[in-house]
This record gives sequence, C-alpha cells and structure tokens, in this order.
Amino acid sequence: MNLPIRGIVHVALFAALFIVMSMIKIPLPFTPVPITLQNLAIMLAGAFLGATGGFFAIGLVIALTALGLPLLHGQGGLSYVLGPTGGFLLAFPFCAAAVGWCTGKLFDTRLHRTNRILFTLVMFFIFLICGSLLSYLAGLPWLARVAGLSFAGAIAAGFAPFIGGDIVKSVIAAVTVSALAPHVIALRGRMRSSRAADAGVPADGTRAG
Repeated sequence: MNLPIRGIVHVALFAALFIVMSMIKIPLPFTPVPITLQNLAIMLAGAFLGATGGFFAIGLVIALTALGLPLLHGQGGLSYVLGPTGGFLLAFPFCAAAVGWCTGKLFDTRLHRTNRILFTLVMFFIFLICGSLLSYLAGLPWLARVAGLSFAGAIAAGFAPFIGGDIVKSVIAAVTVSALAPHVIALRGRMRSSRAADAGVPADGTRAG
C-alpha cells in the first residue's frame, strides 16, 4: 500500500523515535539482550499510525539497519540483525502492525468516550500482548538457537529480566494514548484519508475516474 507524503512524514517521525529509544539501553551481564525502550516506541507507533504506518515505521528501521546503517544501539549490518536478538528485531514490525490493528478496533468501540478507565485497561493489555509478548514468540526460539541455549535458558536470559519492564512500558503507553485519544484518532483519520485520496478513492469508498 502506498503512503502519501504526509503519511511518510509521520512514519519517519516514529521511525526516528524507535531509533532514539533503542539508544537508551542497559546492558545485562548474563544475556546478549539489553534493556531498552524499543517496545515503547513500537506500541506508540502502532497506536498512532495504525497497522500499516506502524509496520512501515518499524520495518524501515530494521531494513536500514540490515543494510549497514548503525541505527539500533549504534550497531548495524545483516550480521547484527541476524544475531542473538534477531528474532525480536524481525518480529517488531509485526508487533507494531498488531498493535495498530487492535487499537483501531478499540477506537471503533468509542469506549474512550464512555469509560476511560476501562479503555485504558484494555489498551494496556493490547500493548502488553501485541507490543511485547508477541515478540517473544520469535525472539526466544531464535535466541536459543543462535546463542546455543536451551529453551529454558532462553527464557531465563531473554524473557524473565524484561517482562517487568514491559509491563511498565505498557502502562506508560496506555496512559499516554488514553490521554491523547482525540489526537490519536485524528492522526489515524488523516492518514486513512490521505491514503484514500492518493488512491483516488473519495469519502464514499468508490474509486474516482
């Protein structure tokens, strides 16, 4: 799907946010996986940009990193992307897309207008499951294989030290999106309208010309 100029700008902004948050890291001596704020950027990208924009924002950074640009933790290259954390990195664009799709369905319910507390709680679980736990499905088996760990060892090295932080990041993202819900909805609406206009589809959904 083509993105219009306005959408490209928004994608670039959240791609930059993902890069900046990847630079904030805390190395751990017992695992090659550092503590970062990457998940928070993924959650926000999906929520603000939707499934398509979120996927492109995160996927762009992963692709450029694979091509050799030192965008993640100051590192780059195919060997880095396919290293011990490769499963997580390759899963991140799909996490952003899943967040975007699920939050879109939640916004469609208008729950943010009728029950802000419940809306924030549901948003928290979307962020935790789609923006965090989903990445472990690919990240842990990959870590076990590349690092030569048992699956239990991969859980100890790549999951247990991070789940607490993931919960905190999910809370921050949920509170942020809940507080900015009207602006998030407006941005997502502008991106959909721009894509429709770029494709020659008017508001009634029929193709022009």
